Amino acid sequence: MARKNYTLLTEFILLGLADTPELQILLFLLFAVIYTLTVLGNVGMILLIRMEPRLHTPMYFFLAHLSFMDVCYSSTITPKMLADLLSEKKTISFAGCFLQMYFFIAFATAECITFGLMAYDRYVAICNPLSYSLIMSRTVCLKMAAGSFTAGMLNSMVHTGYISSLPFCRSMVIHHFFCDSPPLFKLSCSDTQLNESISSTLAGVNMVGTLLVILTSYCCILFSIFRMHSGEGRRKAFSTCASHLTAIILFYSTSIYTYLRPSSSYSLSQDQVASVFYTVVIPMLNPLIYSLRNKEVKKALWNAISRTRIPSRLRLLC
Repeated sequence: MARKNYTLLTEFILLGLADTPELQILLFLLFAVIYTLTVLGNVGMILLIRMEPRLHTPMYFFLAHLSFMDVCYSSTITPKMLADLLSEKKTISFAGCFLQMYFFIAFATAECITFGLMAYDRYVAICNPLSYSLIMSRTVCLKMAAGSFTAGMLNSMVHTGYISSLPFCRSMVIHHFFCDSPPLFKLSCSDTQLNESISSTLAGVNMVGTLLVILTSYCCILFSIFRMHSGEGRRKAFSTCASHLTAIILFYSTSIYTYLRPSSSYSLSQDQVASVFYTVVIPMLNPLIYSLRNKEVKKALWNAISRTRIPSRLRLLC
């Protein structure tokens, strides 16, 4: 058998989002603002839920869990992207590339599972209210959260492991702003059809599986809501679910488009737009969606602001 000579790559070049200095500076300013709002919004949501006793419920426990993952997986992508927008040398080491991919896939997988857990939580709260505190106890919620992280890390380990073992000899230029599987498959000099099928299967099991849990939960919720005799009860049930559904639609629509469409329809520009949306924009929108559409969060925020104002006024009087 003839030996194949593959060039040993030590680094990749990320092509990025723009190729002109003016556009790069504009994008840097835009994404710097978005990332700052992402960190402040999600960390603020975590602190608010932790400080406000009335938010110490399973629903807000999972919301804090979601905010933590949004900060983590946005931080896996955005800081490097911002640095590349101001740098002429947009390189990333081989190890750094797959480390970035590992954490991104791990947190993205855990986020999908969390959306499913949040839907199940709403199902139990609306359809089985008398057993809610027993079914969704703190111990159960902690185990669910730990399970989502564990599943994310295991899925990412498999996913990243077989992609990093591919031989890369065609080019070192990644036509993307971060290390993701679709553009990396394009760089391999081996037949990646099987690898792409495995990638799509893993992504499909995660996305479609959690989406089925979400759809099943909300179908049961709708039936329960329509059986309610109280109009106020219906409005409250719809209100608690509307924010969750909005976040789900935004996240799943872009993720499914990126990872579950045929590789023959891969488009660099369209894929980058979708990737920017679910890696940079959606983590910023989630705390806004849940705070602007949730009366309890808005009331807790107002209480927190009031508590900080009152001591400052007392100090001025003294």
